[in-house]
Amino acid sequence: MPVLVLFVHSLETSFLAALHVRIVKTLRMWGHEVDDLNLYVEGFDPVLSRQTLIDYLDTTANRREWVPSERLLAAQALVVVSPIWFDGFPAILKGYFDRVFLPGVSFKIDQNGVYWATLSNIKRLAAVCVYDAGRLRMSRVGDPVRRFVTRRLYEFVPGARCAYTAPSGWTRRRRCAGRNV
Repeated sequence: MPVLVLFVHSLETSFLAALHVRIVKTLRMWGHEVDDLNLYVEGFDPVLSRQTLIDYLDTTANRREWVPSERLLAAQALVVVSPIWFDGFPAILKGYFDRVFLPGVSFKIDQNGVYWATLSNIKRLAAVCVYDAGRLRMSRVGDPVRRFVTRRLYEFVPGARCAYTAPSGWTRRRRCAGRNV
């Protein structure tokens, strides 16, 4: 199965970097084709330019600038490996979702203005996140990243199995959009 591993961390000696290496090795050991996308190493630009916003709804023009959307469309599984800083994803990862999850890539808008998910190629969605705060802190703020992955991101991948884990002291199985995983 082609797997896109979306890795985000600027420090190659971090715990998360070691975890990322282990995830990629394990997936390859299981026989998966891994496309390892490290946003920092590949120099991904997370900034939505003025022209990008103007072209956002135009499905032929919105991918004019280099964005790795073809890599997302070629995958059957998406694994996000990211730290959680200040209760959210790093800006470069947020920029990835803004610039790659575009009309014509992850959804379409019909003539009535209704959004339809189109990432049916993704059969599995997983996120491995390491927090800078403990479980008590996250329980107070409602864990917005877990909600984003298991609800919002999950909306783009109709029918996919979804898993979320945070191996920094509070790993639990989570429900994804009403499904027990």
